[in-house]
Amino acid sequence: MGKTQLFLLTALTMVAFAANSLLTREALVTGDIDVASFGALRLGAGAVVLVGLSLWLRRDMTLVSGKRALSIIGLLAYIVGFTAAYVGMDAGLGALLLFGTVQVAMFAGAAVLREPLPGLRVAGALVALGGLIYLVWPWQGIADSKYSVVMMVIAGVGWGLYSLVGRGSGNALGDTAVNFAAAALLFPLVIWALMGVPESVITARGATLAVISGAVTSGLGYALWYSILPRLGASVGAVAQLTVPPIAMLGGVLMLGETLSTKAILATIIILGGVAVSIIGPSYFTKRSKAS
Repeated sequence: MGKTQLFLLTALTMVAFAANSLLTREALVTGDIDVASFGALRLGAGAVVLVGLSLWLRRDMTLVSGKRALSIIGLLAYIVGFTAAYVGMDAGLGALLLFGTVQVAMFAGAAVLREPLPGLRVAGALVALGGLIYLVWPWQGIADSKYSVVMMVIAGVGWGLYSLVGRGSGNALGDTAVNFAAAALLFPLVIWALMGVPESVITARGATLAVISGAVTSGLGYALWYSILPRLGASVGAVAQLTVPPIAMLGGVLMLGETLSTKAILATIIILGGVAVSIIGPSYFTKRSKAS
């Protein structure tokens, strides 16, 4: 695979990830589908695609493992929080809040696990956390209610947990397929426990957006990501994901008619800058010290 092809596939994957925010927001804000139905269809469609790809590529799909339960809990928290948050939050701001929360949650997890934490990684994480606080205070600037903010933070913590548990997986596609399938089966029980029996609203348009989000921008997006990530390397892959919130913001402006405030732009610079320092800084100075 040439460098140009790798770049284009990486860019396509980041657009797919950003599109999840756009599809979810568009489906829910228009009232074409309810939160529970969207989440169920997204998980179900994603599971069908991921399990199908795993079978086609003959990837192992181990049903039980020591980390499976934590992965499923993290994925369910992400799907429930992400979907519920977009009832009252713009796509771009939601993507930024999600991304920042994921990074801070993963840093906190690394600290709890007592992993080595270089000074620049700590400093970058604190800057990103400061950017998140600036973004959500006061919450009226980014959402219709505190509920949306809280739910997106829950989604970020859930995806952070999912990412921490899944690090170093030797079979990312197969593991993701099993996690999606299990989460799809458990999702109705989670919704029932949290919301009782919600009123169902599903139009053809809403169902289509949910299935696209699950099958294409989630299922195929994750499959493509896992196929190119070994060629990118972990650090380059992490940096590439910095582009997802800006892509979602641009998409929200162009496709959903959203507006960007000066505060949102500044928060984006602070959060992404902090994450970039946390990711790039330690490895950069390590290379410098070795070279000298």
